[in-house]
Amino acid sequence: MLLSRNNTIFANTITMTMRVLTVNTSECTGGAAVAARRLTEALNNNGIKARMLVAKKQTGALYVAQCGGGMRHKAAFLYERLVIWANNLFSRKNLFAVSTADAGMDITRTAEFKEADIIHLHWINQGMLSLKSIRKILSAGKPVVWTMHDMWECTAICHHAHTCGKYTTECRECPMLRFPGTKDLAYRTFIRKRDLLEGARINFVAVSGWLADRARSSALLHGQPVDTIPNSLPLSKFKPLDRKTSRTALGIAQKHVIAFGAARIDTPIKGFHFLKEALACLVKRHGYARTDVCLLLFGAIRDKSILDDMPVEYKHTGSVSDEDTLSKIYSAADTLVSSSLYETFGQTLIEAQACGCLPVSFDNSGQTDIIRHKKNGYLDQYQSTDDLAAGIDWCIKTDIRREELRNEVQRRFSESAVANRYIEIYNRLINDKA
Repeated sequence: MLLSRNNTIFANTITMTMRVLTVNTSECTGGAAVAARRLTEALNNNGIKARMLVAKKQTGALYVAQCGGGMRHKAAFLYERLVIWANNLFSRKNLFAVSTADAGMDITRTAEFKEADIIHLHWINQGMLSLKSIRKILSAGKPVVWTMHDMWECTAICHHAHTCGKYTTECRECPMLRFPGTKDLAYRTFIRKRDLLEGARINFVAVSGWLADRARSSALLHGQPVDTIPNSLPLSKFKPLDRKTSRTALGIAQKHVIAFGAARIDTPIKGFHFLKEALACLVKRHGYARTDVCLLLFGAIRDKSILDDMPVEYKHTGSVSDEDTLSKIYSAADTLVSSSLYETFGQTLIEAQACGCLPVSFDNSGQTDIIRHKKNGYLDQYQSTDDLAAGIDWCIKTDIRREELRNEVQRRFSESAVANRYIEIYNRLINDKA
């Protein structure tokens, strides 16, 4: 944590008196919100006075404050979506896959901002902060840390660039738009972002090495410091439970249980169709009886047609947020599957490991920071349903001590381990300013 022996006393003094404000659109909804809230709690548990500022407060937590009224955020959210919708010639396609930060709230007027020594931004889209309000934050002169939970910070408008590499030079003719052009919405937003970030002092943090590599290759973030720090996990809330008891509590009687979860299971980026094909392969080529396998789904599903013609039995719990139920799900499962096209990190993977459940995932993005192939899970070839089925089979048949999985999570992703890495950055920034 300390910068040098000569700075030991000074750095400790900084830490003891430091106030950090984490900023995120939502308190609880979405992976970034969960990560930001957990980090705020971890900082408070490790000697930092941390508060969280959100547009959408969802609990009674005293350390969480709401900026403005709900109507103000709703108005900003609707205005930005209207701009995107109109620029896309009234098509809803990719309406929520992009953000422009055209509208947002001024958090510099809040007491929480004025009291803070460090401003720590997380996912601030969809009406929380505009580019204009971010400029006000930077102009205030406080050190700024910005944790990237997707690619929006290093692209013009998209949250995931997929196979597009235009963000490395200059965004224009955007494939996310219905009618891309040389001076389309992506180009105009790129120019505004470039003007904002030019000369700005922001310490970016990527939640995985994969995301950090993309940030460093971005024309927008050229020259900006980018650290890699994973999301944290409160191990006291994720515990291995008795498998038989967990299955009984969830109403599952099948021999093999495969878990799959997301905030929105039917979002295309989660790749549910790959899992569906892999399960069919599991039955046809690996000798599993359809009635012996239960796919345990947790998360929202809007398009229920994705469940048609399932090759195995399934149970859908709906959305789950409480850690006790999640611990039961992971403890009941033989394996936790991620078939996402992209994951900047993969929160469910470490949650499963903490409960003694082996994860299986494609080897294409942030998941590779978590899973060591055939050591603490299985990494399959990208978009290979045959290899995904092989990975599920391997996880079901492999006997790995649950304690070993949990100990690795404790070492790499515990609240204290992650909080202390952020505290190092905070101390460095305040020391540089002093």
